[in-house]
Amino acid sequence: MPTRTAPTVHTVHPSPLGDLLLTATVSPAGHATLVSLSLPGQRGAPEVRAEDRDDGPFTEAHRQLDAYFAGRRSRFDLPLSPAGSPFQRAVWQALGDVPYGTTTTYGELAARLGVPRPEIRAVGGALGANPLLLLRPCHRVIGADGSPRGYAGGVEHKLWLLTHEGALQPTLP
Repeated sequence: MPTRTAPTVHTVHPSPLGDLLLTATVSPAGHATLVSLSLPGQRGAPEVRAEDRDDGPFTEAHRQLDAYFAGRRSRFDLPLSPAGSPFQRAVWQALGDVPYGTTTTYGELAARLGVPRPEIRAVGGALGANPLLLLRPCHRVIGADGSPRGYAGGVEHKLWLLTHEGALQPTLP
């Protein structure tokens, strides 16, 4: 008998960055497990069909995102199941150890994971493939010189997030 996969649904969450796209698989009991969170204009964002939109399973995700953007939440506690290689998942999991309001470098993250210096680019590649932006906070990883290097959601969004979290000082217009 073929294995049935859980249906994938999506919702849109309005935010200061624009509409975030959340996708999840849903169990027969109606519990959502997030597989992606994409920012507007993000490269590699999933394709969705209008008929697969279902806001119901995302109530808790909406609540936590609203609290984050209002400055009342610094961590997310949601069921996540991103698709990726074991190495990618290890890198994404390690992002949970980078505290809100701080940054780390690609080299520091690689060292924590035991990745040899010549292979730091693999860590950057895994960060670039992170399907759960914000929830797995790859925006907190910066270059060794302090520059906000690449971000799948766009460097301008990375700068906004780091400023929102207090890791960067706001710039005056």
